[in-house]
Amino acid sequence: MRPSVRMLLATAAMFTALPAAADDSDPIKIGLLEDQSGEIAITTLPKVRGTQLAVEEINAAGGIAGRQLELIAYDPQFDNAKFQEFTRRLIDSDEIDVLFAGATSASREAVRPIIDRTDIPYFYTNQYEGGVCDGNMIGTGGLPEQQFSTLIPWMMEKYGKRVYTIAADYNFGQISAEWTRKLVEDNGGEIVGEEMIPLGVSQFGQTIQNIQQAKPDWLMTLVVGNSQASFYEQAPAAGLKIPMGSSITIGLGFEHKRFKPPAMENMHVAMNWFEEVSSPEADAFKERWRAKFPEETYINDMGQNAYAAVYLYKKLVEMADGSTELADLREQIATGQACIDAPEGQICIDPKSQHVSHRMWQVSVDAEHNVTVERSWDKVEPYWLGEVGCDLTQYDPKDQYTPSYLPEPQ
Repeated sequence: MRPSVRMLLATAAMFTALPAAADDSDPIKIGLLEDQSGEIAITTLPKVRGTQLAVEEINAAGGIAGRQLELIAYDPQFDNAKFQEFTRRLIDSDEIDVLFAGATSASREAVRPIIDRTDIPYFYTNQYEGGVCDGNMIGTGGLPEQQFSTLIPWMMEKYGKRVYTIAADYNFGQISAEWTRKLVEDNGGEIVGEEMIPLGVSQFGQTIQNIQQAKPDWLMTLVVGNSQASFYEQAPAAGLKIPMGSSITIGLGFEHKRFKPPAMENMHVAMNWFEEVSSPEADAFKERWRAKFPEETYINDMGQNAYAAVYLYKKLVEMADGSTELADLREQIATGQACIDAPEGQICIDPKSQHVSHRMWQVSVDAEHNVTVERSWDKVEPYWLGEVGCDLTQYDPKDQYTPSYLPEPQ
């Protein structure tokens, strides 16, 4: 009998897993913690659905090494305390084999210390600010060297070297702003203003005035959540029409679908997936997705990343002859052969950092909110961590590095 898929809200009652030793007939238990309600749910629900779709497809094809998958999911409701509570529940009561969890970097950092005390692999499927060097974690989203390093020099050449940054005031925004400063300065530019915006802020009158007074050539926007996204409607209404760059807009937040034109005009983003991608693999994926979820607003990069991550896990377990043990999976990652054909194209796990390579596109949005591809790259490696000294094949610091905080020489 096919195992059930348990999708539980945060208020659901706890259920207790039966104590039993795993064997070849037991399901592989996948723990899933993604916001199904709260401030960012509109962008994170595709992660839940992408995971569900992959699990159903894999089970229908016979499972992984002959074992079916059981998906056990809770809704943390954009609450980091709940992320921690449910991580412990998934480990202690549900006895999961693998965890897929978290959209924001804050939720990831709530989960990571808990999972690091176990031998459970953890897939983080979001675009993020990069830098985590942790043997338990496999990162499948875009990174600064795949997004900022491609986009920022192009923006400076096209629009100018005076840059203003607005960013969500937590680790994602703070570290992404640091990357922006570094790359702007490395390319001979100047940061003429930088603002950290608390999560939940929805009024941007003073920020818009500050930008207008600074007169930047272009704006780096790293705002997060439904409230902060209101900037994109308020700015043009206040007469601020300026080229913008981002690592999270359009592909993740699909603002070009949510807001009326021309709110997102002259937005430029480098990303590894957006629904307008067309290829035989991408089109077939979108067809399968919409057959299961016909009301989906937009298949965003988080949805595609989450879907691909389940298949990456399948690949690793099969490479490890059916073992779900973290040490055996890391041994396979170290070979450099852990690759799959994702909807975006082929992706591979880098042995040193345990992050993935990506097919990348740089896109622009016009006044009618049409998306145009400016440039693309068949493969951009997650090279930065390895270059600065993270090598998970040799040691496991379980730390996060930034341009101003680098690994100690080993």
